[in-house]
Amino acid sequence: MHATLLSPEHQVFRETLRAFIQKEIIPYIDDWEKEQQIDRSIWKKMGDMGFLGLNYPETYGGLNLDFYYSMIFCEEMSYCFSGGFTISALVIQYMSAPYLLKFASEDLKQCYLKPVIAGDKVSAIAITEPGAGSDIQNIRTTAVRKDDYYIINGSKTFITNGYYGDFFITTVKTNPEKGSKGISLILIERSTPGVSSSKIEKMGWHASDTAELRFDNVKVPIKNLIGEEGAGFSYLMDGLQLERLTAAINSIATCESALKYTMEYINLREAFGKKLQEFQVIRHRIAQMVADIKTTKAFVNHCCDLQNNGQYAVEECSIAKLQANELAISIVHQCLQLFGGYGFTEDYKIARLYRDVRAGTIIGGTSEIMLEIIARMVIDNVSYSKK
Repeated sequence: MHATLLSPEHQVFRETLRAFIQKEIIPYIDDWEKEQQIDRSIWKKMGDMGFLGLNYPETYGGLNLDFYYSMIFCEEMSYCFSGGFTISALVIQYMSAPYLLKFASEDLKQCYLKPVIAGDKVSAIAITEPGAGSDIQNIRTTAVRKDDYYIINGSKTFITNGYYGDFFITTVKTNPEKGSKGISLILIERSTPGVSSSKIEKMGWHASDTAELRFDNVKVPIKNLIGEEGAGFSYLMDGLQLERLTAAINSIATCESALKYTMEYINLREAFGKKLQEFQVIRHRIAQMVADIKTTKAFVNHCCDLQNNGQYAVEECSIAKLQANELAISIVHQCLQLFGGYGFTEDYKIARLYRDVRAGTIIGGTSEIMLEIIARMVIDNVSYSKK
């Protein structure tokens, strides 16, 4: 099976998910954007439908399906004209919960993973700090062992689901002298004494809560350690490929959504006595955008095949994220131009897409980091293997 040759079951799932989105999400998106808060009841509804555990074992309430169901999920979520809602959903299922499934103790899986899949808890991944973004090895948040607890001090920033979420998979330094081998992952509940969060006012992604977190002598039981102490960096390297691939899928779907929305507009809008779509300059611009989207999507689909086959595709996922994220900015920019002055107003959703799409080349590793990873692999012959 390939991403371009999906089964009838995959198509039924797409139709079911699309109908759910039209009924339970689209009517409320504008309100969530204005209120800058997603109604938590949507996660429970999605959990009841099985949408938050597509690739997770049935033992924890998941559906144990192949990756193509997640590809479809990422695509359909990206058609709802809210980058904020989409990223919140992707963070839960593909950027934070996987660390619980792969590395956490059975106790943590029962207490946190099952409720996430059921839609009862919202998870987040807390890596970035005010002084350490892509350079994970330079994080300063510390976790000092004291009896049966870790005492955690430090701060995190740009954390999606960080204000309304229930817990954070947090990168900390348990042994600062060991560099990358001194980094660990610890689960911290937002309600723990000493944890505080503040919302960050953003250019886009208004529906999602992006927060700065502060940890002031936060006391966390050692059972909240995810996996082995000192193995956090390798765990992150293992998980980032999935994060980058889902970001690429999201960007391509955003391209398609923006173009479809724009084509509907130029079919109605007239200037100089004819429809915009009849002007050659616009027709050729549309044709080039279609060509760019289709060629990039073909490569992203190839990466989905690799993911479904269990391959650790660092170079391919880095290329996919780089190309898809950069293309999304270009496509939405061109689409907004075709709306003229109306594109600069909130009357049309292309303005929201224009704001939201800009985060793509920053999250999950900047475009510059993607280029450096690719350069190391093809020029320096660096090899990245799964830990």
